[in-house]
Amino acid sequence: MKKNIIRRSTSLESKLPDNLHPVLRRIYKNRDINDVNVLEKSLQKLLPYHALKNINQAVEILFHSLQQQEKILIIGDFDADGATSTTVAVKCLKMLGAEHVNFLVPDRFKYGYGLTPEIVHKAQQEYSPDLIVTVDNGISSIDGVEAAKSSSIKVIVTDHHLAGKSLPNADAIVNPNQPLDEFESKNLAGVGVIFYVMLALRSYLREQNWFNNQKIKEPNLGSVLDIVALGTVADVVPLDFNNRILVNQGLKRIRAGSACPGIQALIEVSNRNYKNLVASDMGFCIGPRLNAAGRLEDMAIGISCLLSENMQEARQYANQLNDLNQERRAIESQMQQEALQTLDNVLLDETDDIPSGISIYDANWHQGVIGILASRIKDKFHRPVIVFANGDDDEIKGSARSINHIHIRDVLDHIATLRPGLIKKFGGHAMAAGLTINKSDFEKLKQCFDEEVQRVTKPEYLEQVVYSDGELMQNEFSITLAELLRNAEPWGQAFPEPVFDGKFKLLQQRVVGEKHLKLVLKNQATIEGIDAIAFNAISPEDQSSPLMTGSDVQVAFKLDVNEFRGKRNLQLLVEYFEPA
Repeated sequence: MKKNIIRRSTSLESKLPDNLHPVLRRIYKNRDINDVNVLEKSLQKLLPYHALKNINQAVEILFHSLQQQEKILIIGDFDADGATSTTVAVKCLKMLGAEHVNFLVPDRFKYGYGLTPEIVHKAQQEYSPDLIVTVDNGISSIDGVEAAKSSSIKVIVTDHHLAGKSLPNADAIVNPNQPLDEFESKNLAGVGVIFYVMLALRSYLREQNWFNNQKIKEPNLGSVLDIVALGTVADVVPLDFNNRILVNQGLKRIRAGSACPGIQALIEVSNRNYKNLVASDMGFCIGPRLNAAGRLEDMAIGISCLLSENMQEARQYANQLNDLNQERRAIESQMQQEALQTLDNVLLDETDDIPSGISIYDANWHQGVIGILASRIKDKFHRPVIVFANGDDDEIKGSARSINHIHIRDVLDHIATLRPGLIKKFGGHAMAAGLTINKSDFEKLKQCFDEEVQRVTKPEYLEQVVYSDGELMQNEFSITLAELLRNAEPWGQAFPEPVFDGKFKLLQQRVVGEKHLKLVLKNQATIEGIDAIAFNAISPEDQSSPLMTGSDVQVAFKLDVNEFRGKRNLQLLVEYFEPA
């Protein structure tokens, strides 16, 4: 699809310091930042935990469990946020003196998402817990919490997903997105929420003189920030001021060589250098390998990797995760081909005729990969998408992904209100959601979804846009600026990495790796030709470039430093190109 390159602009009056690089000043202004304090990344600037509703009750319950050395069971989720949340809970509770801590992650293919009555029954059989702590789930687990309470199991829910009309009857719920919560940042990932609970618990234990009485050293909970950073980036939550601090501090630990063995092993198997790891590496390289366990097999593999205490064990798990990720990619590729064939071929080039909301189902698709497939189709057609695969009995399970301005959970909620019984259950947030329907209701849901997306959509929402921070001057095409931008990160969701644009002459081009395009570009600002690469720009079927050598090309790009055989050169990472 053709995209519009739109240059960011703002009327904001900058209050940033004069000695800030002019390009960086422009970038921050374009992101509505005009206060240098917002750029602070020290842990001292983290929002205090006290504003989180019910956190004191949760801490008191945990303290009692530590005093009695009760059996604590962490119930996680089967994605990267769930895995990192579970790991942080287990690690921190053990550091704080808990002796009986275990974890259980529902098998997505048998039990589905969250704390269900079936999972409570399984937990009783295998662990006989006195206390269940949910991480990255639980806010919608009304029946599961009731099942636990009826069996005299205490429940603390820690979650970040949006609350429904009713809340579970847990002993304590800690969720910045629950009603009447006053915590300033609503963007914490699940791993961020449980990290805050552990910070509060440590503070309370300190007040109770717990560490002296137990003759244990007060732990540095900053040691798990590498795991917090990974979960935060992998869950694609907005990197607001608070989340940028968490991610930055985690990256600092990783770059200093202080990451846990599991993350070190995942970095190795991803062929990345820990010394210059950036947030996008977590999102596109490390996170997917961790996620692969929950998608295809058992997320316990990923959690065990993160909990590993030595590199030998961690590498074994990381290699297993890498193999699963390769399998996941092969399955996804096949599913994507089938999905595009299923969509009417006539519509592929007729953007105006593509439904506003796309729903697609195949009985043979892998339930663990439909979320990624939904993302791929969403990216290709710039439409909200639901992809369905077979669930239990006569049910099918869907994974939904959305675009900016269209809140996918609200869309599903409105459908559920208008058509009671059509959606059996659903949950999620603005950009991603999950749902279950009867297989026989797919066509009804497909029509309702399209109609509801149409209702809430303005034409401009469906336009493909690349936002640019403008052109660069001659002296700004430099390794110095590229490194400055890298050091200014973490960039990510809602705090996008800088993109620039300009008109170039295409001097050279060649296909590399069958689907990537290696370019040499030149314009008045570059004087000499400059290397560039456009990933996934070539169709594997025809291997032909859409560009003519010697022609003018409009390019949107990021600045990057390419290191090869000890040499470092400036390189442009092409986000989008079109004939000028």
